Amino acid sequence: MKIGCPKEIKTHEYRVGLTPSDVRSYVSRGHEVIVQQLAGEEAGFADAEYIESGARIEPDRKKIFDVSDMIVKVKEPLPEEYSLFHKDQILYTYLHLAADKRLTEAMLKAGIRGVAYETIETADGQLPCLQPMSEIAGRLAVQEGAKYLEKTFGGRGVLLGGVPGVERGRVGIIGGGVVGTNACKIATGMGAEVTILDISAKRLAYLDDIFGSRITALYSTDANIEKILRECDVIIGAVLLPGAKAPTLVKKEHLKIMKKGAVIVDVAVDQGGCVETIKPTTHDNPVYVIDGIVHYGVANMPGAVALTSTKALTSATLPYGLLIAEMGLEKAALKSAPLKLGINVYRGNLVYENVSKAFNMPYISINNLLQ
Repeated sequence: MKIGCPKEIKTHEYRVGLTPSDVRSYVSRGHEVIVQQLAGEEAGFADAEYIESGARIEPDRKKIFDVSDMIVKVKEPLPEEYSLFHKDQILYTYLHLAADKRLTEAMLKAGIRGVAYETIETADGQLPCLQPMSEIAGRLAVQEGAKYLEKTFGGRGVLLGGVPGVERGRVGIIGGGVVGTNACKIATGMGAEVTILDISAKRLAYLDDIFGSRITALYSTDANIEKILRECDVIIGAVLLPGAKAPTLVKKEHLKIMKKGAVIVDVAVDQGGCVETIKPTTHDNPVYVIDGIVHYGVANMPGAVALTSTKALTSATLPYGLLIAEMGLEKAALKSAPLKLGINVYRGNLVYENVSKAFNMPYISINNLLQ
């Protein structure tokens, strides 16, 4: 199989879909890998390393798309890449289609086969290709929240850890999954007072087990959401419904009850966000203010720590990518139930139910198409 790895073009996206080590794994199995010139440079991987691992370096993005059976990326394609799709091509990357109807329609029209990292799901409900980025995003969310609390950025001027004789800052986390748990680790490590909300009693018990008296774990109810909005200096949105648009839990009217200069970091922004007033931003213009509340909506947070993120991500995505390359997508999906759940778009059909619900578009089970 011919595998193409183009350079990411999203603003300040420094990650890359394949490392030189990944290239070696594909090439050693007889596959051809084409990497766009300088694709890995910002993540710390030089073209020479890719060449040494057996890749061919190609400066022209269009040529890579034209000749590749499978494209391996990090972020969803941007509009200027839609015309590069060709029928039956496999696109293996984060897609987040439930928040992007235009991309969904472009993929359907092109007849490509889209495999989304974020919906590859194991039998126990784990999301192996999303987890490493969720871990990083959760940890970064608190760092960014702490930074934008500074007065120079429009924040309240609060130090999360406080100092002796002064109360500590307060962090409220909506969602106790991977993002929320990792946000908890950093927030407690900074010395903040932390309250985390979740709808699962089992998850709350787990969080109470590992963090003990360092946090307050509460059921996620309207009343408790309002409570943390009133009391906290930083709010972390950490809600995930696999492959679906995030539910809106913080409404515009809620901003009025928050402290002026408080910061909202919505990690769910790439799935539409759980805050009504959130919108995607970029690393070069990450925040904006509504009703005195600082909003941070960077949709590719892990891109800021590109070397760590690339190594973590590709370690998780490589096994499934190799399976696709070795067996072809159809046979690989029949062998691997998690991979089958990763298929969102297949030859003009929308095959992931949560995406079809987001746009009220026709849905067909991938099982019907693979038989």
